[in-house]
Amino acid sequence: MSRKGNCFDNAVIESFFGTLKAEYFRLAAPNSSDALEAGVHDYVHYYNHDRIKLGLQGLSPVEYRVRSTA
Repeated sequence: MSRKGNCFDNAVIESFFGTLKAEYFRLAAPNSSDALEAGVHDYVHYYNHDRIKLGLQGLSPVEYRVRSTA
């Protein structure tokens, strides 16, 4: 953990949560805690397996990782 006032190690997760809020919560607000849990689970799966990133040569993060280690 960084010291108080230094948030450099939180940048990755803060970026993810910002993307989650922008793409999931602002499109459809869940009406129960079960719907919220299922929606976040589905979004995390989409974020890792289906989302295409141009910086990863047009692959999803999982596809890129598999190709890089093979």
